[in-house]
Amino acid sequence: MTDWTANSNEALNLSLVRAEADKLLLGGEESYEDFHPTFTYPIYGEDEKLYGYKDLMIDMRFASGSLVHYLSVKYSEKLGSSSTVDDVEGILKEFIPEDYYTDEQTFLTRVEEDAASFAPMGKLIHSYTRPSPSSKSKGKSVIRNEQLNPDSRDVVTYEVYHVGSTWSTPGFREYHRRMQLFILLYIEAGSYINEEEEPWEFVVLYEKRKRTGPTGGVSYHFIGYSSLYNFYCFPEKVRMRLSQFVILPPYQRQGHGSELYTSIYNYVVASPNIAELTVEDPAEAFEDLRDRNDLKLLLGHARFMEEGFGPGIVSHGGGRVEKKKTKARATPMGAPSGPVKRKGKMGPPADKPWVEGWRKDLKIAGRQFYRLVEMLILLHLDPADIRAARAYRLQVKERLYRFNFEILAQLEKQERQEKLEETFQGVREDYLRIVSMVR
Repeated sequence: MTDWTANSNEALNLSLVRAEADKLLLGGEESYEDFHPTFTYPIYGEDEKLYGYKDLMIDMRFASGSLVHYLSVKYSEKLGSSSTVDDVEGILKEFIPEDYYTDEQTFLTRVEEDAASFAPMGKLIHSYTRPSPSSKSKGKSVIRNEQLNPDSRDVVTYEVYHVGSTWSTPGFREYHRRMQLFILLYIEAGSYINEEEEPWEFVVLYEKRKRTGPTGGVSYHFIGYSSLYNFYCFPEKVRMRLSQFVILPPYQRQGHGSELYTSIYNYVVASPNIAELTVEDPAEAFEDLRDRNDLKLLLGHARFMEEGFGPGIVSHGGGRVEKKKTKARATPMGAPSGPVKRKGKMGPPADKPWVEGWRKDLKIAGRQFYRLVEMLILLHLDPADIRAARAYRLQVKERLYRFNFEILAQLEKQERQEKLEETFQGVREDYLRIVSMVR
């Protein structure tokens, strides 16, 4: 049995294939082929096992921009009994468009054609630049981000496109059917969306490379995307829910997820008909990404920080920087010693009407915004100020109690207090971990 059994995650080999001219532009460390999925159980079952083959390899390739599919199943030996052997291609084809390629040369010809003609659908809402990895591999001097010239061949541009009129945008329904497979492969409990539902919107992130040669031009390469869904929000707005969010492995841990998330948030803030941005059942990794970027937003908001903690507060990425007092002037003559208390709305405890007002202005969901406020207070809390530390603990515990009321209300008072304290300590440790990533 073991000899004829393969792990479907290891057997499925994925590649984003570029045209030959575009491959020449890559740096020595760039690789967009031969990576594997995190999950295949939505396709091949909970055990993620395939039976009946030796040396099984499922070669699945995508044109790097248009995402047209190529599929080939290879193996060294196959059992003869059709009743016990898994139909590898037959099962997978139920999850991908039926027009996938099975002839390698025909697929590569299509890759060359699409590289010259494919262009993103939708409206450009965000772009950013990075030094080209190929310029580094050729020994060229490092270019600082602020010195980047988007027109230079040593610079790579990344663009985020928003598709609002999703199913009426020519070609996008077909394009979505190609890229939605990544949801099953990289999001735990991910599933395909219902195309019959109209309120879906999408943001798609691409790498944009300048092409060499007599024809010039640019080529686009898919990096990841997010799906968004609108809900009615009384009386005349909508609440946008971020439903799915994926960055493909070759592009992970390079800041592209933060850029994609930030582009979504900025789109929400700029849209007068959207009341707030919410997230559907975020995975732990995405929750960290969201916390880091939301926290940086608030730390860099000079007016918010000044109102919250008083004049002269240090902000992140801009705003005023507090002037440090010399040791001799740290405590004015005749003034009592001890921690210097700031005058600001953050308290602790924080001024609830003020917090709620800013939450609505910044369009951040309730629980998320109150967590961010708690992180900021902890960041600026004087450990020697016992009174402030107690007020902070009570503020956090009050929120935790309300959020977990149904469970905590069933416990005896002593057990409830112990559970709250235990939860508070866990939350505090997690806040310190998140804050350490943005300081």
